[in-house]
Amino acid sequence: MASLMSDPVPQSAGVMRWVVLGLFMLVAGLSQALWLNYAPLITTVQAKYGVSEASASLLVLVFPLIYVLLSVHAGRLTDTRGYRFTVGLGAWLMAVFACLRISDGGHFWVVLVAQTGIAVGQPYAVNGISKLVGDWFTPEHSAIATGLGTMGMFIGMAVGMAATPPAIEALGYAGAMAVFAGVSIAIALAWVLVVKNNPHAVPVAASQTPTLRSLMANPRLQLLFVVAFLGLGFFNGFTTWLEPILAPNGFDAVKAGVIGGVLIVGGIIGAVVIPALSDWAHRRKPFLIGSVVLALFALVPVCTSRDETVVLASSFALGFFFLPAFALLLDMCASVAGEAAAGGATGLLMLFGNGGGVVVIVAMVVVKGDAATFERGVYLLYGVVVLALALAFAVPETKQVTPPSPAA
Repeated sequence: MASLMSDPVPQSAGVMRWVVLGLFMLVAGLSQALWLNYAPLITTVQAKYGVSEASASLLVLVFPLIYVLLSVHAGRLTDTRGYRFTVGLGAWLMAVFACLRISDGGHFWVVLVAQTGIAVGQPYAVNGISKLVGDWFTPEHSAIATGLGTMGMFIGMAVGMAATPPAIEALGYAGAMAVFAGVSIAIALAWVLVVKNNPHAVPVAASQTPTLRSLMANPRLQLLFVVAFLGLGFFNGFTTWLEPILAPNGFDAVKAGVIGGVLIVGGIIGAVVIPALSDWAHRRKPFLIGSVVLALFALVPVCTSRDETVVLASSFALGFFFLPAFALLLDMCASVAGEAAAGGATGLLMLFGNGGGVVVIVAMVVVKGDAATFERGVYLLYGVVVLALALAFAVPETKQVTPPSPAA
């Protein structure tokens, strides 16, 4: 029987698919930029509002916490209402609450409410990627399309971290927040006015949508969820505590920021190259395994070397090989779940991934205890990556070796 996962997308949709994907990249990047606006401003926030470091960090930590709560609902809503609705909903929530940050009246709680509102919009904006790719792209190009979508997220991370301090220095706090709000409104408007569902796609009946219970009971999906838990847990733990991890090796906060930026740049490039190679080879699993293996080799010198050149090169390699694994997991998850349940499965994958982020961040602090350095926390990270690698060998291969015959 013909299905959206197997039918070729007509050539007439060739330009529009890239427009839709490009706008998704903007929305996804915006969600990450608005999230990380305050990551380099924790000290500034403390001074501006007279709050503790723990309170100031809530402006960043609220995002993974909200994601855990809403990810499944965002995924199911994507399956029932479509990615055009849910991504647009997320974009407008982010735009409205981004405007609230412009004039906070000097009250920290106003900024926290604004960040919480943006955090609510994030899962709806991001979880539509698998459904969008299934709607507009053939299986032969699904990994590279997903990789480009995640590349938008990585670019947004870099913008949020790198552009916010100089923007505030040049425009003042209100001016910088006004720029981000204006960009948010423009992107939300563009999504609503331009994005349409693929008119050539075969619709999926709502009765064909599997339940969340059946998705959770699928052993192939369970493996992918656990790998996502470990993988995103590692990434969040590593980036959250990057500065104290590097400090004993002679790197200050400025250099740690540069090293983190190089990691993201590596991920941006890798998010295009590795999924494209995976599509070309008609394989997913070997590239997932290879990404984790090479990332593990790159991680060790980042955490142990005192040579800045070695650390920068290793950080780039870590981003290049590890971050594309996220795109591969998203594509594999959608393939296993099927088109009807791609949104719900993506929501569950993101739920486990963000849950892993929260668990590993806290676990690293617990393992560190009263020690002066994060050495024991780094060993925990090694263990998380090794376990993810072991499970990667057991995940299912989802890419067909040869295209299906016309009669399939």
